[in-house]
Amino acid sequence: MREKINIKFPYPAFYFKNNSLFLLDQTKLPRKIVYIEIKELKDLIKAIKELKVRGAPLIGVVAGYGIYLLSQKIKDNLKENLLLSISQLRNTRPTAKNLFYVLDSLEEIIRKEDNPKIIKKEIKRKVLYFHKKEIVNCLKIAQYGDKLIPQKAKILTICNTGHLATGGIGTALGIIFYSAKRRKEIICYICETRPLLQGARLTTFEILNSPFQSIKPILITDNMVGVVMKDVDLVLVGADRVALNGDTANKIGTKTLAICAQYYKKPFYVACPTSTIDKNIKIGKEIIIEERKKEEIIKINNYYLAPKKIECYNPAFDITENRLISAIITEKGIIYPPFYKNLPKIL
Repeated sequence: MREKINIKFPYPAFYFKNNSLFLLDQTKLPRKIVYIEIKELKDLIKAIKELKVRGAPLIGVVAGYGIYLLSQKIKDNLKENLLLSISQLRNTRPTAKNLFYVLDSLEEIIRKEDNPKIIKKEIKRKVLYFHKKEIVNCLKIAQYGDKLIPQKAKILTICNTGHLATGGIGTALGIIFYSAKRRKEIICYICETRPLLQGARLTTFEILNSPFQSIKPILITDNMVGVVMKDVDLVLVGADRVALNGDTANKIGTKTLAICAQYYKKPFYVACPTSTIDKNIKIGKEIIIEERKKEEIIKINNYYLAPKKIECYNPAFDITENRLISAIITEKGIIYPPFYKNLPKIL
């Protein structure tokens, strides 16, 4: 692996200071930079459900810090209250695997120990470990992914997969940042990502506030993919959960990119840490897909785009079948098909 490269962003997705957790409210971006303080469990649950904090890896890390914060504040019945808090956090975003990966590990600590002091100490140790591991894994993903990026590259991506979604430099977008750091010239086509516009609001914000002038971001609407695909070199996306056969759940619209990429014979790469791979799910059909409220579709802010009475279907994610995926880029290397054989090997 190449040497470590430290890439700093002006607005961290979160920070933990003096036993207080502060989250960058991503629903306000790019108009306002607002940090909200998480004081109680209900504040964290609300922030996750309302996408004030989002991105599968980042949700996992932040949930870990939230449990640590609660462990410092709870006075009585520490085990019972922490286990209840973990149960409530599990119900916030059902598709994001990293959330369960972190919470399951913390629950194991809590259940096997009775001494409150040791529980608190072990939770802190584990949460700091998860955060550090996330930073290291993002960098390794970027280093491996860089091998797939030409010196002059046109890349198509969707949603947001940078430091606002991970806690490190990012997964798919982290690869783009790392390649730019190595002086590669990149044109990045960014799908706006309806209905909540994570691409338009967040990915553009990250790139324009990054130190890399060699990245040229170009925003497109989601229905322009067919026009743009013939001109790009590759598609690079993240993941919220990956089945053992390589079927991948990611932000709604990802499957459209994969189908279009196959038609034009363009490589379609998924970037994610191995903590996103679910060892208990064999195929994509088993992944629970979160459905969200119709208001996200029919209005923007307080302005209605459609009649209030109209029925809507609003899945937050879709499943990209393994046959549409060229490779999965992880911190342990680039995994190629057949995924049902090669993914279990790295786990």
